[in-house]
Amino acid sequence: MFVRCAALCFVMAGSLPAQDAPAPSPSAVPALTQDQIRDLIRKTADNDMENDKKQRDYTYIQREEQHKLDGKGQTKSVEIKTSDILEIYGEQVERLISKDDKPLSEKDANKEEEKIQKLIDKRKNESEDERQKRLAKEEKQREEDHKFVLEVADAYNFRFVGTEMLDGREAYVIDGDPKPGYEPHLKPAKILPKFRFRAWIDKDEAEWKKVDIECVDTVSFGLFIARIHKGSRIVIEQTRVNNEVWLPQHISMKVDARIALLKDFNLNDDITYRDYKKFRSESKIVPLGEAGDSN
Repeated sequence: MFVRCAALCFVMAGSLPAQDAPAPSPSAVPALTQDQIRDLIRKTADNDMENDKKQRDYTYIQREEQHKLDGKGQTKSVEIKTSDILEIYGEQVERLISKDDKPLSEKDANKEEEKIQKLIDKRKNESEDERQKRLAKEEKQREEDHKFVLEVADAYNFRFVGTEMLDGREAYVIDGDPKPGYEPHLKPAKILPKFRFRAWIDKDEAEWKKVDIECVDTVSFGLFIARIHKGSRIVIEQTRVNNEVWLPQHISMKVDARIALLKDFNLNDDITYRDYKKFRSESKIVPLGEAGDSN
């Protein structure tokens, strides 16, 4: 999940320059070399593949608050969506449960129920061949995400900043700057020279705790499709859950973009994840109206 999220976020946004970030606390930990840092990033990529698989065993709540800004950076509209993330036949599904921190209307709640039921019916009637093709497609996507992060290890020059305590755990703090003249091997990785980042990697478990990414040059997609402007930003954080897996905790984005060379848009997006619960085989989907009576 984190690899996939980070890959998407490299496309969408970035973070504050490393020199503007607060300096980590002094540490007696020996500095990591460039090769040690690259090995560490590859290890986090491997670990994140396992996190992605384990995340499918969990249900949780996702809350997204999006502020659309005008040309002066002032908020012109706010939209808040809260969703249950469910597991249905091995697939994670989002079920909207509130808008603007208010319960859905009966009409909207019924639409969400219908959406879920359609998926359940579809999966029930899925042939074994269709299921295997779907799972193979998902596995291929995970492998592509994994290769993307492995290329991050090769595409940057790294600097060991020190260590810092985050949520009571010690993390390595590492800055990454695009390697001059580097030619990406993967097509999605061609955007990497447009970004730099600071990463916090858990010292004991080699897991991404936090990454703060900065767009340092305009990124274009397609001839006239989209353009992400310099200065866009994203911060992604993970947390350790159930002493067995690292899962998303918080994503904060500030995006300055233009779509189809016609419409500029600025937005601040804040996403939080909470109430992780391990999915059990005896768990079942209940109608939204009954969910509050399940305790």
